[in-house]
Amino acid sequence: MLAPKEVVKTPPTSSPSVFDLQNIRHAIFQAEQGLKEQGVPIGAALVRNDGVVIGVGRNRRVQQKSATRHGETDCLECIGRLPASVYKDCTMYTTLSPCTMCSGAMILFGIKRCVMGENETFLGGEGILQSHGVEVVNLNLDSCKKLMNEFIERYPDVWNEDIGEEDK
Repeated sequence: MLAPKEVVKTPPTSSPSVFDLQNIRHAIFQAEQGLKEQGVPIGAALVRNDGVVIGVGRNRRVQQKSATRHGETDCLECIGRLPASVYKDCTMYTTLSPCTMCSGAMILFGIKRCVMGENETFLGGEGILQSHGVEVVNLNLDSCKKLMNEFIERYPDVWNEDIGEEDK
């Protein structure tokens, strides 16, 4: 069983760590780059627990005409093959609540912690992650919400396609 029945929305953390606030910046930079490329502004970074950045990625569905190149999956693709032990010692930083596909990839690779910029513009697979023992942290950053809200307002059809919804 992959998904819990109930939807889980991780509340904002009351005291984000300096480490998390520093490392989410790698993901935010990727999201900003994606927006400059007229893509969906979602970025990700995989960071070892000692602070070494293993890899970064951004949603490239528009740029590469890809069905699966979300921020987190692009990050993992850009990293390439690594021993399973590397992933277990890492945190995935992402600007937005990870979708079911990206949550599944984190579970598959044994990533034990996910820190997201926000979950108001999209509520993804947080419950799936938590049900598999992944610690989920919501930084609730206005900068991440602003990026997404501006994109959704400007490109609602692209956003709906990205999250698998019909145009409204």
